[in-house]
Amino acid sequence: MTMPRTSTTAVRIRPDIAAMEPYTPILPFEVLSERLGRPIDQIIKLDANENPYGPSPKALEALAGLGSNASIYPDPESRRLRAMLAGYVKVDAAYILVGAGADELIDLIMRLFIMPGDAIVNCPPTFGMYPFDAALCGARLVSVPRRADFSPDVEAIEQAAQENDAKLLFLCSPNNPDGGLIEPAELERLLALPLMVVLDEAYIEFSGAQSMAGIVPQKPNLIVLRTFSKWAGLAGLRVGYGIFPESLMAHLWKIKQPYNLNVAADVAARASLADLPMLMANVERIIAERGRLIEQMSAIPVLCPYPSRSNFILCKVVGPEAIAIKKQLEDQGILVRYYKQPRLSDHIRISVGTPEQSDALLKALLAISSQQEGQQCRISGT
Repeated sequence: MTMPRTSTTAVRIRPDIAAMEPYTPILPFEVLSERLGRPIDQIIKLDANENPYGPSPKALEALAGLGSNASIYPDPESRRLRAMLAGYVKVDAAYILVGAGADELIDLIMRLFIMPGDAIVNCPPTFGMYPFDAALCGARLVSVPRRADFSPDVEAIEQAAQENDAKLLFLCSPNNPDGGLIEPAELERLLALPLMVVLDEAYIEFSGAQSMAGIVPQKPNLIVLRTFSKWAGLAGLRVGYGIFPESLMAHLWKIKQPYNLNVAADVAARASLADLPMLMANVERIIAERGRLIEQMSAIPVLCPYPSRSNFILCKVVGPEAIAIKKQLEDQGILVRYYKQPRLSDHIRISVGTPEQSDALLKALLAISSQQEGQQCRISGT
């Protein structure tokens, strides 16, 4: 007997996944080149907070010498990398877990703590992977909007966490997309809550501030996440790591994928840690360029840049629509980030590039601003 054909997808998938909004990633160079009709070397990519100076030469050399090791499974515990990270963050390797980007570790944390319906506290606008992974795990997302200056509303967080019996609180510091840091006193206050605080320090190397990684062994409800994507220029290889309370480590080892960090990422990360002076010099160049960009953009009438402790600058657009500025820059081969979220719909986020990239960006922004002023003058009749 022939059974009627039905859509197994429609019948079997979780209804919450069917209704879920997809995460919108940044497009790779090859796709952008084809879409914009420009060669890759004529595109200035300032939309994903990538390092404009790229990886360490030692990392590139390590990748080139990988050879037959690529055919062998990686160390499931990333022992050599974790030993080097212990020296970098000044925390014993027993507290460190390595992942395929901090994104994988966010997912693991959700899996470790969340049952469907459990609450997590999120503080938008912030990194979009927190609500994304919350939805995948069937968590109940409790959003506590940030204040007008994008600082976390600590009192509102405390109230929401207690009212909803939240299990997790996610905080990004410096926060993406505004680049602001959480104050140590505010973090201490939030650590008094009966939940796990996940502090995402993806951009901490650009902040000039002390990482909170070193206090994790004394804080049973603090997790600190870090990454090689930004400061070390390894975004394409996906290397992240977390510093976790000792009580969680045995459970994390149980649930992570056995070979989650590939051998190429492993050797590149270790070579990067062996080349810290060179990479930190690049970090200092980015910090200096960030200061110049903020100063120069503050003089452009259509932009109001926020202070930043990261490798990007959030700008409020005054006058024209922010999406129009993004598209006008894109027409010139300059890519910046635009968000459709209500709180950010009149903003653009600009990654800090090289001085040459900044010069091209500033020239384009000045031309757009002058054009906008001319249009306003014609409209007003002056």
